[in-house]
Amino acid sequence: MIVELGHFCVILSLAVALVQSTLPLYGAQTRNPGLMALAAPAAIAQLLLVALSFGALTYAFVVSDFSLKLVVENSHTLKPMLYKISGVWGNHEGSLLLWVLILALFGASAALFGGNLPPQLKARVLAVQGMIGVAFLLFMLLTSNPFLRLEVPPLNGNDLNPLLQDPGLAFHPPFLYLGYVGLSMSFSFAVAALIEGRVDAAWGRWVRPWTLVSWVFLTIGIALGSWWAYYELGWGGFWFWDPVENASFMPWLIAAALLHSAIVVEKRESLKAWTILLAILAFGFSLVGTFIVRSGVITSVHAFANDPERGMFILLILGVFMGGALTLFAARAGAMEAKGVFSMVSRESALVANNLLLAVAAFVIFVGTIWPLVAELLLNRKLSVGEPFFNAAFSPFMTALAVLLPIGSILPWKRAQLGRTLRLVVPALILSAALGALVFAMQTGRTALGPVGVALGVWVVIGALFDLSQRTGRGGIADRLGRLARLPRADWGKATAHTGLGITIFAVCAMMSWKVEDIRVLQIGESYPLGAYDVTLQAVDRVQGPNYLSTMATMQVMRDGAEVAMLYPEKRFYPVAQMPTTEAAIDYGLWRDIYLVIGDPQDNGGWAVRSYVEPFANWLWAGAIIMALGGVLSLTDRRYRVAAGARRVPQGVPAE
Repeated sequence: MIVELGHFCVILSLAVALVQSTLPLYGAQTRNPGLMALAAPAAIAQLLLVALSFGALTYAFVVSDFSLKLVVENSHTLKPMLYKISGVWGNHEGSLLLWVLILALFGASAALFGGNLPPQLKARVLAVQGMIGVAFLLFMLLTSNPFLRLEVPPLNGNDLNPLLQDPGLAFHPPFLYLGYVGLSMSFSFAVAALIEGRVDAAWGRWVRPWTLVSWVFLTIGIALGSWWAYYELGWGGFWFWDPVENASFMPWLIAAALLHSAIVVEKRESLKAWTILLAILAFGFSLVGTFIVRSGVITSVHAFANDPERGMFILLILGVFMGGALTLFAARAGAMEAKGVFSMVSRESALVANNLLLAVAAFVIFVGTIWPLVAELLLNRKLSVGEPFFNAAFSPFMTALAVLLPIGSILPWKRAQLGRTLRLVVPALILSAALGALVFAMQTGRTALGPVGVALGVWVVIGALFDLSQRTGRGGIADRLGRLARLPRADWGKATAHTGLGITIFAVCAMMSWKVEDIRVLQIGESYPLGAYDVTLQAVDRVQGPNYLSTMATMQVMRDGAEVAMLYPEKRFYPVAQMPTTEAAIDYGLWRDIYLVIGDPQDNGGWAVRSYVEPFANWLWAGAIIMALGGVLSLTDRRYRVAAGARRVPQGVPAE
C-alpha cells in the first residue's frame, strides 16, 4: 500500500507541475494576480508530494520489500542499514527520484523565501522550475519508474554494487545533486529575465545566492567523490579525469564564473548578456552530466549502465531546454544594454578575464570528455583521452587564473592604475617567489611542478589576506582590527574561498610532484623501504564481514626503529554481487598519508603490495572544505538575506 501511495504521489506531482508551469506564466503575461499567486502553493505542493514518494521508496528499501523490482536489484537483507538507505539513490531510478526531489526543494524554497521578488518575476521563475519538473517527472514515469512491482517476489535481493557500499558514496550523491539541480534556479532566473526583457542590479543580487548555494554543495560533492576515489579504489590518486568526474567539474567551473559575473551585474550593471548566458550554460552542463551518467554511452565506475533509449530522452530534454533558452537569449540579448563602462585596467576587466579563463577551461574539459564519443560515432575510431591531455590543456588556464586572482581582487572598479596596484602586491609576490625558489633548491631530481605549486598557492592565499587588510584602510592596529571585524561577511567569504583555492592548488601540485610509490611482491614477514619508512607484511588473514569475505593484511610501518602505525588493508569479495573491491589502509597525517594496498596472492606464495607516501593529501580536502566554508560565509551576509527588495518603479509606470 505504501509503495502504491508513493507511485500515486509521483503522478499527482506531475499534474501539479503542469499547473505550476502554465497558469502562473500566463498570469505573469496578463498581469493576473490570482494566476501568479498559484505558483508558490503549487511549488510547495510538488515538494510535499515528491517527498512522500521518496519516503515510500526509502521505506521499501529499509524493510527489504522484495516485491519491488528496484529493491531486489539493489538491496539485500544482510546489507548494513546505512547502505540500505543509500541504496535508494545508488541506482538510476532512485537517484532520478532524488533529482526530482531536490528540484522540487529548490522550487519550494524560492516560493517560501522569495517574498521580496516582484510578483511577475517570481511567477515566471517558479513556472520555469515547474517546466523542468514536468520534463523529469515524465522521464521517470515513462522510462524509469522506481515503483514497478514483481509478480513473484524472490526471497532475497541482488545486493547493491559493492563499490557503492561506502560512507563516502552514501553522502556524495545527495551533495552532488544539490549542486547539479540547484543550478536550475539560476537557469530559471535567466529565462524569466529573458521573458521579461530586463536584467538589472537587483536581478544580479537575486541570482547570486541561489548560484552560491549550488556552488557550495557542488564543491562538497566533488570533494567527497574525490576522497572516495582516493581511499576506496586503491590506486593512490585523487582525480582520474573520468568522464563522470568531468561531468561534475564542468558545471562547477561555469558556476564559479557565473558568481563572479553576477558581481559585475550587481555592482556596475555590465556583462548582462554574458551573465545570462553563463546561467543557461551552467544548468546545460548539469544536463550534459546527467546524460553522461545515465545514457550508457560511456563506461565509468561512477556511471549508471542504462539503455540508450533513456539517453535519447535526456538528450530531448537537453535540446528542448537549452535550445529554447538559447533561442530566447538570441532574441532578447540586444535588449540587455550595459549601463556601466569600464577601462581595460579595472576590476570589471579582471572579472571578465576570470570568466574567460573558467569558461575556456570548462570547454577544454568538455571537448576532451566528448571527443572519444564523437570520434567513435562519426569516424568509427576508438580513441582515449586521458590524464596527460587534461593536465596539459587544463593547467595553463588554472595557472593564469591563480596569477590573476590576487591582483584582480584589489583593483578598483571602473578605472585603475596597474602600476600602483602591482606596487601594493610586491611583498606578496616576493614572498611567493622566494618560497617557490627555496623548495626548488631543496628538492633534487624532481619536477618543477612542486615549487610552482608552492609559489602559486602562497600567492593566492597571501593575496586573499592582503585583500582583507586593504579594506581596513589606514590607522592604528586597533582601528583596523575593528574595521576588519565589521567588514561584510561576503568579503570574508570571498577571502576564505580564495584561501581554500590556494591551499587546493598547492596540495594538488604537491601530491603530483612528491609522491613516493612502490609496487612489489612481498612474502609474509618480509620488510621493504618506503621513503623514510620501513614496512613489514606481518600476516594475511581471512575475515568474514557482514555481507562479504575479506583477505586482510596486517602491515607494520616503522620509522627510525619506532612504530608509526599498524595498518590493515583488505581485498573484499561480495558473494551475492560476485564482485571484489579494494580497501586501502591509510595512516592519515598532517604532512603526509601512508597508503597501503594488498593485492592478489602470487604463485610463489607472496602477495602483491602497492604502497604510497602521499604528501599533503589532507590539505587537498581541507582546501575544498575551506572553499565551501567561504561560500557559506558569503551566504550569511545580510545583503543576501534581505536581497535587493522590489525594484523601484516610477509612478505611473507599471511594474514588469
